[in-house]
Amino acid sequence: MIVGVLTLEFFLEYSHSLKEKRRFLHSFTDRLKHRYNVSVSEIAFQDSWQRTLIAVATVNSQQAVVQQVLDRILEEARVTSGALLSGHELNYY
Repeated sequence: MIVGVLTLEFFLEYSHSLKEKRRFLHSFTDRLKHRYNVSVSEIAFQDSWQRTLIAVATVNSQQAVVQQVLDRILEEARVTSGALLSGHELNYY
């Protein structure tokens, strides 16, 4: 069993409140959950309105499948509107 965890750090340049940040997070995380059947959670910067760190996790018996899913998510994060991807980290367990 292979577990893949992708962390994504975003800078929300146009966010002026926690409400605007949560609107972005809700939209982005729901989209990932429905398209890729992954688990998603904000893991840091919950009180910051222009910064967030989210973790995306998936499990499969084949590492190639896990890598493919997380690569697609990373590409989607790079081109998402409303936030700039400022960092990412990919780990397999």
